[in-house]
Amino acid sequence: MTKERIVEKLEKYKQALARLEEALTKKEPDQFVYDAAIKRFEFTYELAWKLMKALIEYKGGEDVHFPRDVFKEAYAKGLLENGEIWLDMLNDRNLSSHTYNRERAMEIFKRVKDRYFDEFVRLTGTIEGEMKK
Repeated sequence: MTKERIVEKLEKYKQALARLEEALTKKEPDQFVYDAAIKRFEFTYELAWKLMKALIEYKGGEDVHFPRDVFKEAYAKGLLENGEIWLDMLNDRNLSSHTYNRERAMEIFKRVKDRYFDEFVRLTGTIEGEMKK
């Protein structure tokens, strides 16, 4: 993995994060917005863990292949402050992608807005800081 490739992945991640923010900040969300936000959450989540994986590899860390392992390694390396939130994201990502339930969708939307979005933003700053080293 090269530094340039990680910078590319970071830019795609930031674009996805901006799209997620767009859905989360709608004044009066309806079911369409909930669905769009959850799909954008799923996409942002996928890019996040793959970005972390790439950075870990670039920095010479463990060769990890699955999100849970990536989060554990990222936490151990100081890339994540709160590993539990990322494990919660993993659970919500799995729930949202395998079944559809309106009430669950609204619950996940709320968690994305209230808890997960800030973690995604924090990751951006952490990765940017790591790339300056």
